[in-house]
Amino acid sequence: MFQNRAFNPLKHQREESSHPPISSSTRRSDSSTTAHALCYHESAMMDRLIEAARQLSLPLNEHQLQQFQTYYDQLVDWNRKVNLTAITGYEEFQVKHFTDSLSIILALEGAKWADGNFALLDIGTGAGMPGIPLKIAHPRARLVLLDSVAKKTAFLQHVVGELGLEGVEILTQRAEETGHLVEYREAFELVVCRAVSQLATVAELTLPFCRIGGLAVIPKKESIERELSQANRAMGILGGYLKTVRQVPIKGLEHHLLVVLEKTSPTPPAYPRRPGTPAKRPLR
Repeated sequence: MFQNRAFNPLKHQREESSHPPISSSTRRSDSSTTAHALCYHESAMMDRLIEAARQLSLPLNEHQLQQFQTYYDQLVDWNRKVNLTAITGYEEFQVKHFTDSLSIILALEGAKWADGNFALLDIGTGAGMPGIPLKIAHPRARLVLLDSVAKKTAFLQHVVGELGLEGVEILTQRAEETGHLVEYREAFELVVCRAVSQLATVAELTLPFCRIGGLAVIPKKESIERELSQANRAMGILGGYLKTVRQVPIKGLEHHLLVVLEKTSPTPPAYPRRPGTPAKRPLR
């Protein structure tokens, strides 16, 4: 397993300084003070995330901020060996990954189950987003992370352990196949998918997993009118409809949209179709 070797300025300064021998009690006190200072330092650095969470009415405590910091450190470490993300800059990561993930909360307004005690599926999760940030913000949620790439799910297994997250399941499978398994079909209040695919394709991959009354939330960018029109029939076939399209009112994400589909009736047994077919031949 890779271990985080993030630079610790406080430790660095101590190692370069010359000190006389100190007692064990003094050492314990110094260690406690340093840990507190480092925790404060790391949370202070997450200023973009803290501000965005405030705008989303999602206050994050010190433990949650530390989890986000650890998540970032571990992802950047693993990214040297496994292609997980092209975005690694600290400020940009907070906006385009963490904040973008948490913005999904905007789509849950009015949902009776949106107090955090819900089942969440993240399809094509990659490095774990938006699923893991949502789990950190809502610890009581049951989370399933689904990706077909074994190297990515290996990272997910590692980082979920590092973060101490409970109630998380990781699957190395295709959504087209998992969608026919009884334990996952129509089993989730919330299904999310950040995949860059046509809306009709993503609807076929997400709606079969939604409970009646559940939501599929699909992040998109502006100019999606044509996609929406083309996907309208697919939504109906799959047992859902377009509930709303929400704009994300957060600095750095002004052009981001959340397409929200609601499940109103069971998805016919034929869907999703076999792997690759929803992308090659989207329902029209």
